[in-house]
Amino acid sequence: MTIDGFAAPPALVEHARRFRAEGGVPAVPRVAATVLLLRPAGTDFEVYLIRRVAAMTFGGMYAFPGGGVDRSDSQAHLGWAGPTPAGWGERLRLAPDAAQAVVCAAAREVFEEAGVLLAGPGGGTVVGDVSGDDWEAARQDLVARRAGFADLLAGRGLTLRSDLLLPWSRWITPEFEPRRFDTYFFVALLPEGQRTRDVSGEADHTLWLRPADALARAEAGELTMLPPTLVTLAEVAAAATLPGVVDTAATRDAATPVTPRLDLPDDGEPRFTLR
Repeated sequence: MTIDGFAAPPALVEHARRFRAEGGVPAVPRVAATVLLLRPAGTDFEVYLIRRVAAMTFGGMYAFPGGGVDRSDSQAHLGWAGPTPAGWGERLRLAPDAAQAVVCAAAREVFEEAGVLLAGPGGGTVVGDVSGDDWEAARQDLVARRAGFADLLAGRGLTLRSDLLLPWSRWITPEFEPRRFDTYFFVALLPEGQRTRDVSGEADHTLWLRPADALARAEAGELTMLPPTLVTLAEVAAAATLPGVVDTAATRDAATPVTPRLDLPDDGEPRFTLR
């Protein structure tokens, strides 16, 4: 990652050239949400990363927990703490129901993929350890869509803590990708008493790393990441501390999308640039 952009993996370059040569039509992006879980680490902090299984879209890449918005996310009737859906809509420049869907998807996905639940009995509380067998059964029901996120929370008398999600950015997959996502990025501090668990069938490896260390390992070729992950890691690393991340999130533009563009010069190295 340099001021000139990002080196592009050869497989993506080949696909982009073919897409351009064949006059491909861009797919419509699916709305999605992803969450950077952060936790203290001495005087510093760490971020939670998962590696997508090879068979998935973006397989083999390290990323943050997240996934697509479900229709049920906008229709759910659930206890809600923090900014209202209308308030979220103003921040994300979305209609209230669409904003609710994105926020619900972020909370749901981080529970499905990391076993972390951003909810509590009331607006000022959050549940503790949710790693027991009964919680795991509930998580499995959610993953299999045997139950909805609102049902899970209501059944346990819990309120979604939307205020624990801090909006950070929005990224749209490049036009040449066959599967595209319009993804809202959020930051969340790992609730006290909870711990991440390697529970997602969509990941084959998980780890906690300081953002700067994750970037260094990516630069060394040890971890493979796409531009949204690299840029976001650099941004949170620049905030220096967890309070700094929280303060920075309050001033971020989380609504204007960033779309990486792959430049394919006749001479020179293909590189991603941002627009």
